[in-house]
Amino acid sequence: MAFTMQDAGNGQGNIREIIQEQKSDSGSPFVRFDNVQKSYDGRSLVVKGFDLDIQQGEFITLLGPSGSGKSTVLMMMAGFEQPTHGEIYLNNQPIKTLPPHKRGIGLVFQNYALFPHMTVEENLAFPLQVRNLSKSDTEKKVKRALDMVRLSEFGHRRPAHLSGGQQQRVAVARALVFEPELVLMDEPLGALDKNLREEMQYEIKHIQQDLGVTMIYVTHDQSEALTMSDRIAVFNDGVVQQLATPEELYERPVNAFVAQFIGENNRLKGDVIELSDSQCRVKVPNGDIITAKPVAVDSMGSQSTLSLRPERIVINPEDGAMANVFDAKVEEVIYLGDHLRTRVNVCENNEFIIKTPNADGHPNLRRGEMIRVGWAEEDCRALDAS
Repeated sequence: MAFTMQDAGNGQGNIREIIQEQKSDSGSPFVRFDNVQKSYDGRSLVVKGFDLDIQQGEFITLLGPSGSGKSTVLMMMAGFEQPTHGEIYLNNQPIKTLPPHKRGIGLVFQNYALFPHMTVEENLAFPLQVRNLSKSDTEKKVKRALDMVRLSEFGHRRPAHLSGGQQQRVAVARALVFEPELVLMDEPLGALDKNLREEMQYEIKHIQQDLGVTMIYVTHDQSEALTMSDRIAVFNDGVVQQLATPEELYERPVNAFVAQFIGENNRLKGDVIELSDSQCRVKVPNGDIITAKPVAVDSMGSQSTLSLRPERIVINPEDGAMANVFDAKVEEVIYLGDHLRTRVNVCENNEFIIKTPNADGHPNLRRGEMIRVGWAEEDCRALDAS
């Protein structure tokens, strides 16, 4: 159930007042980026023609390497940066010229941005006080926010006396305490260790689902994006390469960049020697021919990158069971508990990885051993050469 909208102040043009007065059409996006561009020097574009519609209650992640433009998009949504071109809409209202404090958006950053001289309760109360809420309403909302992040016993502590995970919970609670309908998070878990980061991923996702709040989340961590998101926009060089659900991105990447950035991936490069709508055959440098599903192939004779997930490869498959079967030399075997990670040399690629689940034991492989490896045609995707 979504937060109910409350009076956020008396300023004219406040977006929260606009939302109260004008309900969006059921089919209209809650957030919309329309051909948004951003340049800092007037010449090169950091964000290039960005379009995105976000429905109310969605968890959208902007994912990409450093410098890809994802954080710039978030800062434009927050109002800390202005688009060079295009418009941003919140509930059908253009907000490009609306100051940040009138957008009614919750913000969470990597460095938490908590006031060190204030207690946890005082940090949470601050956004309510600037909105002129009464003392009794402020106390109720602070208590509710502390209960939500399971910190009800820590209200009188200062941030310095909290762990990193507890400070991050306070930052999340402060972003939600004034009941925004939209929350922006920029690399909020980057400073936490692995276990805390994984715990907070589920914590934030559960809170978002319980409250029905719309969330735009920025990260360069693909595992984090897959865990938390309803949809993911994969950025590279200021352009969205693919916008899709986690499953769609992982199982059906549309180009070589997305395939390599989302999850672990084996790559084999070669020339397209046969091509139809449903199948292509690629000749790799050692002369082997691999049958694959064409996704982003230019034409006959063009180069292609074959993309293949390590968990889709079978060791010593039965005769005739796989469209692609090749001899391979075992280069390295690593036991990782839940799976066996085997590096082999196949098709003159000695960085080819196979992941074998440990549910029913695992093959007893030795370095230098010759084996056969195979994979299905539909699990091998022919993508662009880059």
